[in-house]
Amino acid sequence: MTLTAIIILAFAMSTDAFAVAIAMGARRNNVRFGEALKTGLLFGVIEGVTPLIGWALGSIAASYVESWDHWIAFVLLGGLGLRMIYEGWQEPEVGEEPAPRAFWLLALTGFATSIDAMVVGAGLAFVDTTILEPALAIGLATLTMVTIGMLVGRRIGAAIGKRAEVFGGLVLIAIGSLTLWQHLH
Repeated sequence: MTLTAIIILAFAMSTDAFAVAIAMGARRNNVRFGEALKTGLLFGVIEGVTPLIGWALGSIAASYVESWDHWIAFVLLGGLGLRMIYEGWQEPEVGEEPAPRAFWLLALTGFATSIDAMVVGAGLAFVDTTILEPALAIGLATLTMVTIGMLVGRRIGAAIGKRAEVFGGLVLIAIGSLTLWQHLH
């Protein structure tokens, strides 16, 4: 996996956490840098660990599905991308409560936004690539995007967050399609 692909993947994986951070920032009167950084760090660590878990699980299964692993990566990344695009076009529910501040509720929110990174980790195991660099990049991108998202969320609102999620979905579909194309040609 090239450095460019890793960077693109990392930022694609951070878009759902970015959308949540914008929503959290938009719903609070005053978000301080320390609070934004702590939230970014929590989300970044969780988002960086989940691809490792997915890769470990995918590595166990990879030897059994070598002949069609590129199709698995394509379907996983494509399906996840379509889900992100669908969710990016959905309107927030009326009367939605502000995002929680308690550590465990924030951690649960961080984990919920990192399920896609776990699936990507599993997909990367099927295409026989290393996971440490992408996992670290995903964690750092998420830390950065969540911190920034919370700080500017109050000003730009949830609309940008939803667009970011659509963009992230398109990137995942592109990566899955490129993986399939490379293995078929």
